[in-house]
Amino acid sequence: MLTTKKLTIIIGLPLVLAFITRFVFGVDNLSSLYAVMSVSFLLLVPFGVGALTIYLSDTSKVRSISYRVFMPWVPILAFLVLTLLFNIEGVACWIMILPVFLAAATCGGLAAGYFKLRRKDSEKIYISLLVLLPFVISPAEQFIGVIPGKYEAYTYIDIKAGKQKIWNNVTRVREIKAEQDKGWLTRTLGFPRPVRAELNYNGVGAYRKAIFEKGLVFHERVLSYEDNRRMVFSIKANPYEIPSTTMDKHVVIGGDYFDVLNGTYVLQQLNKDTFRLHLYSHFKLTTTFNFYASWWAGWIMKDIQNNILQVVKQRTEWR
Repeated sequence: MLTTKKLTIIIGLPLVLAFITRFVFGVDNLSSLYAVMSVSFLLLVPFGVGALTIYLSDTSKVRSISYRVFMPWVPILAFLVLTLLFNIEGVACWIMILPVFLAAATCGGLAAGYFKLRRKDSEKIYISLLVLLPFVISPAEQFIGVIPGKYEAYTYIDIKAGKQKIWNNVTRVREIKAEQDKGWLTRTLGFPRPVRAELNYNGVGAYRKAIFEKGLVFHERVLSYEDNRRMVFSIKANPYEIPSTTMDKHVVIGGDYFDVLNGTYVLQQLNKDTFRLHLYSHFKLTTTFNFYASWWAGWIMKDIQNNILQVVKQRTEWR
């Protein structure tokens, strides 16, 4: 049975390590060496937290595989609660990174357990290396730098309605009420919901404004236009227009890491009664872990697009 004092040490010291690392990685003057939006922070920090948790635990407890797997989660979850409580991180960021943090913490716990049970003579050296790994690897990662990646999100919906009626609701979207919003993922992540879209005229060069709640606006310029068939538009979100309380700075659209580039609507006739409305968008990611961030960004964009498409269908389909 763990005493309160022992439990405080097992959880408290890894938690202190997490906060110290978060502070160092968040200092602007050290951004050339350390960054929160990095593989080093995403994987190696929770790995080190998990390793330290098991190192501080009694050998009798460490012999249990379930202890090595799940005990490292406790300081990670405590870190989650405290960073949310003190507004250090946002809910959206934690939802995205929590699965990776928990998995990496477990890996750290398993690695530390191996050294604790089998290599006791050099245990302290190995654990020290595991804990310091983020501080060693991050400068090399920042030196290599990021490689921006461009991605596509594609969605479509079939609508039984007249072509002109559908197109009118594509080019201009009147106010969307809260009960019409079906964007479950973006709502869960705390993203602003869509409100309406305005277009000054139909044609190349037209200005379209997609307005969301909490000050988020997509400024769009029509690049290609075929009436009742196809519209291509550039998209620009100016992060300085968005209040700082609206979105987490690590996932703000138009920010340093995530930006939407353009969109395309295509209306395709399937038969005399049905049209298929296609919606494409292209977005850019600028992180060192695009391999993971692209999954979330793709899901977010598809959720936004599917939400708009279902609104068009609801407003135009014959009943």
